[in-house]
Amino acid sequence: MIERAEPAGIRLEGVSATMQDRNRGEIIAVRNIDLDVRPGELMTLLGPSGCGKTTTLRMIAGFQPPSGGRILIAGRDVTNVAANQRDIGFVFQNYALFPHLTIFGNVAYGLQVRNKSGSEIDRAVAEALELVGLAGFGERLPNELSGGQQQRVALARAIVIRPRVLLFDEPLSNLDAKLRVSMRGEIRRLQQTLEITTVYVTHDQEEAMAISDRIAVMEKGRIAQLDDAEALYRRPATAFVAGFIGRANLLRGTVESVREGRAILDVGGQKIAAAPQGVPAPGHAVTVVVRPEAIAISSSDTGLTAVVQSRIYLGDKIEYEISFGGQLLNIVRFNPADDEGCLPGTTVSIAIAPADIRLVD
Repeated sequence: MIERAEPAGIRLEGVSATMQDRNRGEIIAVRNIDLDVRPGELMTLLGPSGCGKTTTLRMIAGFQPPSGGRILIAGRDVTNVAANQRDIGFVFQNYALFPHLTIFGNVAYGLQVRNKSGSEIDRAVAEALELVGLAGFGERLPNELSGGQQQRVALARAIVIRPRVLLFDEPLSNLDAKLRVSMRGEIRRLQQTLEITTVYVTHDQEEAMAISDRIAVMEKGRIAQLDDAEALYRRPATAFVAGFIGRANLLRGTVESVREGRAILDVGGQKIAAAPQGVPAPGHAVTVVVRPEAIAISSSDTGLTAVVQSRIYLGDKIEYEISFGGQLLNIVRFNPADDEGCLPGTTVSIAIAPADIRLVD
Protein backbone atom coordinates (compact mmCIF):
# COMPACT_ATOMS: atom_id res chain seq x y z
CA MET A 1 0.00 0.00 0.00
CA ILE A 2 1.32 3.47 -0.91
CA GLU A 3 2.46 5.22 2.24
CA ARG A 4 0.35 8.17 3.27
CA ALA A 5 2.08 11.53 3.41
CA GLU A 6 1.15 13.84 6.26
CA PRO A 7 -1.79 15.97 5.02
CA ALA A 8 -0.77 19.55 4.31
CA GLY A 9 -2.97 22.61 4.55
CA ILE A 10 -2.97 25.20 1.77
CA ARG A 11 -3.36 28.91 2.43
CA LEU A 12 -3.79 31.74 -0.08
CA GLU A 13 -3.36 35.26 1.30
CA GLY A 14 -4.49 38.13 -0.92
CA VAL A 15 -3.54 36.24 -4.09
CA SER A 16 -4.07 38.00 -7.42
CA ALA A 17 -3.22 37.25 -11.02
CA THR A 18 -3.07 39.75 -13.87
CA MET A 19 -2.41 39.06 -17.53
CA GLN A 20 -1.64 41.23 -20.54
CA ASP A 21 -3.80 40.94 -23.64
CA ARG A 22 -2.73 42.56 -26.88
CA ASN A 23 -6.21 43.97 -27.55
CA ARG A 24 -7.73 44.37 -24.10
CA GLY A 25 -4.67 45.39 -22.12
CA GLU A 26 -4.38 44.24 -18.51
CA ILE A 27 -6.84 41.53 -17.47
CA ILE A 28 -7.38 40.67 -13.80
CA ALA A 29 -7.95 36.91 -13.71
CA VAL A 30 -7.90 36.49 -9.91
CA ARG A 31 -8.74 39.32 -7.53
CA ASN A 32 -7.10 39.37 -4.11
CA ILE A 33 -8.52 36.08 -2.80
CA ASP A 34 -8.02 34.52 0.62
CA LEU A 35 -8.53 30.77 0.89
CA ASP A 36 -7.76 28.06 3.44
CA VAL A 37 -7.80 24.39 2.38
CA ARG A 38 -7.80 22.17 5.44
CA PRO A 39 -5.36 19.27 5.73
CA GLY A 40 -6.89 16.13 4.22
CA GLU A 41 -9.99 17.76 2.69
CA LEU A 42 -11.14 17.83 -0.91
CA MET A 43 -11.99 21.36 -1.93
CA THR A 44 -13.43 22.16 -5.34
CA LEU A 45 -13.02 25.45 -7.18
CA LEU A 46 -16.27 25.74 -9.15
CA GLY A 47 -17.40 28.30 -11.65
CA PRO A 48 -17.98 29.17 -15.31
CA SER A 49 -15.22 29.60 -17.89
CA GLY A 50 -13.12 32.66 -17.19
CA CYS A 51 -13.93 32.90 -13.48
CA GLY A 52 -10.31 32.33 -12.39
CA LYS A 53 -10.52 28.79 -11.02
CA THR A 54 -7.85 27.23 -13.27
CA THR A 55 -5.56 30.22 -12.84
CA THR A 56 -5.87 29.80 -9.06
CA LEU A 57 -5.01 26.10 -9.36
CA ARG A 58 -1.99 26.85 -11.55
CA MET A 59 -0.70 29.33 -8.99
CA ILE A 60 -1.03 26.73 -6.21
CA ALA A 61 0.87 24.27 -8.42
CA GLY A 62 3.62 26.74 -9.22
CA PHE A 63 2.94 26.79 -12.96
CA GLN A 64 2.07 30.51 -12.86
CA PRO A 65 3.41 33.13 -10.46
CA PRO A 66 0.88 35.35 -8.68
CA SER A 67 1.03 39.07 -9.31
CA GLY A 68 0.33 39.67 -5.63
CA GLY A 69 -0.17 37.85 -2.34
CA ARG A 70 1.33 34.69 -0.80
CA ILE A 71 0.78 30.94 -1.18
CA LEU A 72 1.62 28.62 1.71
CA ILE A 73 1.65 24.80 1.77
CA ALA A 74 1.99 23.17 5.19
CA GLY A 75 2.89 26.60 6.58
CA ARG A 76 5.79 27.02 4.14
CA ASP A 77 5.77 30.04 1.84
CA VAL A 78 6.02 28.57 -1.67
CA THR A 79 5.07 31.70 -3.60
CA ASN A 80 8.42 31.77 -5.38
CA VAL A 81 9.23 28.05 -5.15
CA ALA A 82 9.44 25.98 -8.36
CA ALA A 83 6.60 23.55 -9.08
CA ASN A 84 8.83 20.47 -8.71
CA GLN A 85 9.80 21.59 -5.21
CA ARG A 86 6.26 21.97 -3.86
CA ASP A 87 5.53 18.30 -3.11
CA ILE A 88 2.39 18.17 -5.26
CA GLY A 89 0.80 15.75 -7.72
CA PHE A 90 -1.08 17.22 -10.69
CA VAL A 91 -3.71 15.50 -12.86
CA PHE A 92 -4.22 17.32 -16.15
CA GLN A 93 -7.39 17.67 -18.20
CA ASN A 94 -5.81 15.99 -21.26
CA TYR A 95 -3.99 13.30 -19.17
CA ALA A 96 -0.55 14.41 -20.57
CA LEU A 97 0.73 10.84 -20.87
CA PHE A 98 3.96 10.09 -22.76
CA PRO A 99 2.74 8.18 -25.85
CA HIS A 100 6.08 6.39 -26.43
CA LEU A 101 6.30 5.03 -22.87
CA THR A 102 4.46 2.04 -21.49
CA ILE A 103 1.98 2.49 -18.67
CA PHE A 104 4.71 1.37 -16.28
CA GLY A 105 7.08 3.95 -17.75
CA ASN A 106 4.53 6.74 -17.45
CA VAL A 107 3.79 6.00 -13.81
CA ALA A 108 7.46 5.42 -12.96
CA TYR A 109 8.69 8.66 -14.53
CA GLY A 110 8.36 10.85 -11.42
CA LEU A 111 10.18 8.27 -9.30
CA GLN A 112 12.99 7.94 -11.85
CA VAL A 113 13.72 11.67 -11.87
CA ARG A 114 13.87 11.44 -8.07
CA ASN A 115 16.59 8.78 -8.43
CA LYS A 116 14.65 6.02 -6.65
CA SER A 117 16.06 2.50 -6.81
CA GLY A 118 14.74 -0.02 -9.31
CA SER A 119 13.17 -2.23 -6.66
CA GLU A 120 11.47 0.74 -5.01
CA ILE A 121 10.11 1.90 -8.37
CA ASP A 122 8.78 -1.57 -9.23
CA ARG A 123 6.99 -1.86 -5.90
CA ALA A 124 5.55 1.67 -5.90
CA VAL A 125 4.29 1.49 -9.51
CA ALA A 126 2.65 -1.89 -8.90
CA GLU A 127 0.89 -0.53 -5.80
CA ALA A 128 -0.26 2.61 -7.60
CA LEU A 129 -1.66 0.69 -10.58
CA GLU A 130 -3.47 -1.71 -8.27
CA LEU A 131 -4.92 1.19 -6.31
CA VAL A 132 -6.46 2.68 -9.48
CA GLY A 133 -7.66 -0.68 -10.80
CA LEU A 134 -5.02 -1.18 -13.50
CA ALA A 135 -2.96 -4.06 -12.12
CA GLY A 136 -1.47 -6.00 -15.04
CA PHE A 137 -1.60 -3.05 -17.49
CA GLY A 138 2.04 -2.02 -17.05
CA GLU A 139 3.33 -3.20 -20.45
CA ARG A 140 0.60 -1.59 -22.53
CA LEU A 141 0.91 1.73 -24.34
CA PRO A 142 -1.44 4.68 -23.72
CA ASN A 143 -3.11 4.34 -27.13
CA GLU A 144 -4.19 0.82 -26.19
CA LEU A 145 -6.29 2.12 -23.31
CA SER A 146 -9.72 3.76 -23.16
CA GLY A 147 -10.14 7.36 -22.04
CA GLY A 148 -11.18 6.28 -18.56
CA GLN A 149 -8.18 3.97 -18.26
CA GLN A 150 -5.82 6.73 -19.41
CA GLN A 151 -7.26 8.97 -16.72
CA ARG A 152 -6.51 6.27 -14.16
CA VAL A 153 -2.91 6.13 -15.37
CA ALA A 154 -2.63 9.90 -14.93
CA LEU A 155 -4.00 9.51 -11.42
CA ALA A 156 -1.55 6.70 -10.60
CA ARG A 157 1.35 8.83 -11.88
CA ALA A 158 0.28 11.69 -9.61
CA ILE A 159 -0.02 9.64 -6.43
CA VAL A 160 2.98 7.32 -6.87
CA ILE A 161 5.38 10.07 -5.75
CA ARG A 162 3.49 10.32 -2.45
CA PRO A 163 2.70 14.04 -2.68
CA ARG A 164 1.27 16.01 0.23
CA VAL A 165 -1.13 17.85 -2.10
CA LEU A 166 -3.09 16.56 -5.11
CA LEU A 167 -4.40 18.96 -7.77
CA PHE A 168 -6.98 18.20 -10.49
CA ASP A 169 -7.69 20.43 -13.50
CA GLU A 170 -11.11 19.39 -14.89
CA PRO A 171 -9.93 15.76 -15.13
CA LEU A 172 -13.24 14.26 -16.30
CA SER A 173 -14.25 16.73 -19.01
CA ASN A 174 -13.07 14.45 -21.86
CA LEU A 175 -15.08 11.43 -20.68
CA ASP A 176 -18.67 10.50 -21.52
CA ALA A 177 -21.41 11.17 -18.95
CA LYS A 178 -21.66 7.64 -17.54
CA LEU A 179 -17.90 7.26 -17.18
CA ARG A 180 -17.63 10.67 -15.49
CA VAL A 181 -19.99 9.50 -12.74
CA SER A 182 -17.95 6.33 -12.22
CA MET A 183 -14.58 8.10 -12.24
CA ARG A 184 -15.62 10.84 -9.83
CA GLY A 185 -16.53 8.15 -7.33
CA GLU A 186 -13.13 6.52 -7.83
CA ILE A 187 -11.34 9.84 -7.30
CA ARG A 188 -13.25 10.48 -4.08
CA ARG A 189 -12.58 6.95 -2.82
CA LEU A 190 -8.87 7.26 -3.53
CA GLN A 191 -8.62 10.71 -1.95
CA GLN A 192 -10.25 9.46 1.24
CA THR A 193 -8.13 6.31 1.29
CA LEU A 194 -4.90 8.30 1.04
CA GLU A 195 -6.24 11.16 3.21
CA ILE A 196 -4.53 13.59 0.86
CA THR A 197 -5.27 17.31 0.68
CA THR A 198 -6.89 17.89 -2.71
CA VAL A 199 -7.93 20.91 -4.78
CA TYR A 200 -10.21 20.03 -7.69
CA VAL A 201 -11.29 22.35 -10.51
CA THR A 202 -14.51 21.86 -12.49
CA HIS A 203 -17.36 23.79 -14.09
CA ASP A 204 -19.79 20.90 -13.42
CA GLN A 205 -21.81 21.70 -10.28
CA GLU A 206 -23.15 18.15 -9.89
CA GLU A 207 -19.62 16.76 -10.03
CA ALA A 208 -18.50 19.26 -7.41
CA MET A 209 -21.41 18.46 -5.09
CA ALA A 210 -20.79 14.71 -5.38
CA ILE A 211 -17.14 14.65 -4.32
CA SER A 212 -16.31 17.75 -2.27
CA ASP A 213 -15.98 18.44 1.42
CA ARG A 214 -16.33 22.13 0.59
CA ILE A 215 -16.85 24.12 -2.60
CA ALA A 216 -15.54 27.58 -3.45
CA VAL A 217 -17.86 29.10 -6.06
CA MET A 218 -15.88 31.63 -8.11
CA GLU A 219 -17.21 34.58 -10.07
CA LYS A 220 -15.09 37.09 -11.99
CA GLY A 221 -11.88 36.24 -10.17
CA ARG A 222 -13.39 36.28 -6.68
CA ILE A 223 -14.81 33.67 -4.32
CA ALA A 224 -18.54 34.36 -4.26
CA GLN A 225 -19.23 31.76 -1.53
CA LEU A 226 -17.33 28.98 0.22
CA ASP A 227 -19.37 26.25 1.90
CA ASP A 228 -20.45 22.63 1.72
CA ALA A 229 -22.82 21.47 -1.02
CA GLU A 230 -26.00 21.53 1.07
CA ALA A 231 -25.39 25.03 2.40
CA LEU A 232 -24.66 26.35 -1.10
CA TYR A 233 -27.88 24.84 -2.41
CA ARG A 234 -30.16 25.75 0.48
CA ARG A 235 -28.57 29.05 1.58
CA PRO A 236 -26.94 30.73 -1.43
CA ALA A 237 -25.38 34.08 -0.56
CA THR A 238 -25.95 35.70 -3.96
CA ALA A 239 -28.18 35.37 -7.00
CA PHE A 240 -25.16 34.15 -8.97
CA VAL A 241 -24.51 31.27 -6.56
CA ALA A 242 -28.21 30.37 -6.51
CA GLY A 243 -28.33 30.20 -10.29
CA PHE A 244 -25.07 28.29 -10.66
CA ILE A 245 -25.69 25.62 -8.01
CA GLY A 246 -28.66 23.58 -9.22
CA ARG A 247 -31.78 25.11 -10.74
CA ALA A 248 -33.30 28.19 -9.19
CA ASN A 249 -36.17 30.59 -9.74
CA LEU A 250 -35.02 34.19 -9.28
CA LEU A 251 -37.93 36.56 -8.70
CA ARG A 252 -37.82 40.32 -8.35
CA GLY A 253 -39.74 41.64 -5.39
CA THR A 254 -40.03 44.39 -2.80
CA VAL A 255 -40.09 44.17 0.99
CA GLU A 256 -43.51 45.36 2.09
CA SER A 257 -43.22 44.79 5.83
CA VAL A 258 -41.52 42.73 8.51
CA ARG A 259 -43.72 41.51 11.34
CA GLU A 260 -44.22 38.51 13.61
CA GLY A 261 -41.03 36.86 12.44
CA ARG A 262 -42.01 37.04 8.76
CA ALA A 263 -41.01 39.28 5.91
CA ILE A 264 -43.94 40.08 3.63
CA LEU A 265 -42.81 40.54 0.04
CA ASP A 266 -44.65 42.02 -2.91
CA VAL A 267 -43.98 40.09 -6.11
CA GLY A 268 -45.92 41.49 -9.04
CA GLY A 269 -48.82 42.50 -6.82
CA GLN A 270 -49.02 39.19 -4.94
CA LYS A 271 -47.85 38.75 -1.37
CA ILE A 272 -45.52 35.99 -0.22
CA ALA A 273 -44.09 35.40 3.24
CA ALA A 274 -40.43 34.63 3.87
CA ALA A 275 -38.42 33.76 6.93
CA PRO A 276 -36.38 36.91 7.73
CA GLN A 277 -32.68 36.67 6.85
CA GLY A 278 -31.30 40.07 7.71
CA VAL A 279 -34.17 41.51 5.68
CA PRO A 280 -33.71 45.10 4.41
CA ALA A 281 -36.11 47.86 5.38
CA PRO A 282 -39.58 48.04 3.79
CA GLY A 283 -39.47 49.37 0.25
CA HIS A 284 -36.12 47.71 -0.49
CA ALA A 285 -35.88 45.68 -3.70
CA VAL A 286 -34.69 42.09 -3.29
CA THR A 287 -34.16 38.99 -5.37
CA VAL A 288 -36.22 36.02 -4.18
CA VAL A 289 -34.62 32.60 -4.67
CA VAL A 290 -36.97 29.59 -4.80
CA ARG A 291 -35.97 26.08 -5.91
CA PRO A 292 -38.34 24.40 -8.44
CA GLU A 293 -39.07 21.44 -6.15
CA ALA A 294 -40.06 23.76 -3.26
CA ILE A 295 -43.20 25.04 -5.03
CA ALA A 296 -46.51 23.18 -4.62
CA ILE A 297 -49.03 23.48 -7.46
CA SER A 298 -52.74 22.75 -7.23
CA SER A 299 -55.86 23.20 -9.33
CA SER A 300 -57.83 24.30 -6.26
CA ASP A 301 -58.61 27.99 -5.85
CA THR A 302 -56.46 28.75 -2.80
CA GLY A 303 -53.16 30.51 -2.15
CA LEU A 304 -51.21 32.44 -4.73
CA THR A 305 -52.52 32.41 -8.30
CA ALA A 306 -50.53 31.62 -11.43
CA VAL A 307 -51.15 30.54 -15.02
CA VAL A 308 -49.65 27.38 -16.48
CA GLN A 309 -47.55 28.03 -19.57
CA SER A 310 -46.30 24.49 -20.20
CA ARG A 311 -46.39 20.99 -18.71
CA ILE A 312 -43.79 18.34 -19.63
CA TYR A 313 -44.10 14.72 -18.50
CA LEU A 314 -40.65 13.09 -18.00
CA GLY A 315 -41.56 9.75 -16.41
CA ASP A 316 -40.10 10.17 -12.92
CA LYS A 317 -41.11 13.83 -12.76
CA ILE A 318 -43.27 16.52 -14.31
CA GLU A 319 -41.93 19.97 -15.09
CA TYR A 320 -44.17 23.03 -15.20
CA GLU A 321 -43.49 26.54 -16.37
CA ILE A 322 -45.93 29.05 -14.90
CA SER A 323 -46.50 32.78 -15.05
CA PHE A 324 -46.56 34.35 -11.59
CA GLY A 325 -46.50 38.05 -10.82
CA GLY A 326 -45.45 38.86 -14.37
CA GLN A 327 -42.47 36.50 -14.15
CA LEU A 328 -41.88 32.89 -15.18
CA LEU A 329 -41.32 30.13 -12.63
CA ASN A 330 -40.20 26.53 -13.07
CA ILE A 331 -41.81 23.84 -10.91
CA VAL A 332 -40.74 20.19 -10.59
CA ARG A 333 -43.10 17.50 -9.27
CA PHE A 334 -41.24 14.26 -8.44
CA ASN A 335 -44.33 12.11 -7.88
CA PRO A 336 -46.32 12.12 -11.14
CA ALA A 337 -48.92 9.76 -9.64
CA ASP A 338 -50.06 12.56 -7.31
CA ASP A 339 -50.02 15.25 -9.98
CA GLU A 340 -53.35 16.88 -10.80
CA GLY A 341 -52.48 17.32 -14.45
CA CYS A 342 -52.75 21.11 -14.60
CA LEU A 343 -52.89 21.91 -18.30
CA PRO A 344 -51.38 24.90 -20.14
CA GLY A 345 -53.63 27.94 -20.03
CA THR A 346 -55.31 27.05 -16.74
CA THR A 347 -55.19 29.18 -13.61
CA VAL A 348 -53.69 27.35 -10.65
CA SER A 349 -52.70 28.00 -7.06
CA ILE A 350 -49.16 27.70 -5.79
CA ALA A 351 -47.74 27.56 -2.28
CA ILE A 352 -44.20 28.16 -1.02
CA ALA A 353 -43.14 27.59 2.58
CA PRO A 354 -41.42 30.65 4.09
CA ALA A 355 -38.40 28.51 5.02
CA ASP A 356 -37.92 27.62 1.32
CA ILE A 357 -37.53 31.25 0.26
CA ARG A 358 -34.09 32.81 0.22
CA LEU A 359 -33.55 36.55 -0.16
CA VAL A 360 -30.48 38.01 -1.81
CA ASP A 361 -29.74 41.57 -2.86
